[in-house]
Amino acid sequence: MKLYSFKFLIGCFICASVFLALPAQAKMYKWQDENGQTHYGDRIPTRYLNKERKELNTQGAVIKNIDRAKTPEERDEEKRQQAFAKEEEKILKEQRRRDRVLLDTYTTERDLIIARDARIDAVNSQIKLSESIIESANQKLQRTEKQIEGIKARNREVPKDVYKKLKREQQQLETHVKVADGHMKKRESIKKQFDGYIARFNELKLEKENRRNAAEARRKKNQY
Repeated sequence: MKLYSFKFLIGCFICASVFLALPAQAKMYKWQDENGQTHYGDRIPTRYLNKERKELNTQGAVIKNIDRAKTPEERDEEKRQQAFAKEEEKILKEQRRRDRVLLDTYTTERDLIIARDARIDAVNSQIKLSESIIESANQKLQRTEKQIEGIKARNREVPKDVYKKLKREQQQLETHVKVADGHMKKRESIKKQFDGYIARFNELKLEKENRRNAAEARRKKNQY
């Protein structure tokens, strides 16, 4: 017969005595101190309330595990993970919404290409207009510069109004160049945007086709 240590037998005796002494409705707890020694009782010392413990029934069976209190660092990490999961869910929800709009708006890849080209053509028209304005602004600026050179060539003082005019025309030219640059960036943005739309559209169509094929395969399998 297997022999049990004297300490183990004493522990079992004490535990059984405690259970027998408790009222029928009393709660029983089990916990360990800082030395790893196990304790039983209907009340937990204050210094162990933040430690891991177990709640037992009158038969000594565990009915509830109570985890130790989290450290401030663990609580901060838990909040960070919850915020991250919430943000991920928000992104996923927005992606599903965009996917629905994409599939509801366009039927084929060709539809996307037509829409892209139409928007690019509109921006190209704006770029062409900006280039025409820039050319005109450049001509005006060159005329003013020649005017100033002619005045200086005659050893005359250039009027302040002429310098103000020069500065104004330079600023106008800079503004028109920035506007044209904005149109070109917009054109590139449209190309990049629709490249993404087309790639995602094809992915969604492929996923839909794969689901349809899988459903058809299951249907055929069930027929036999």
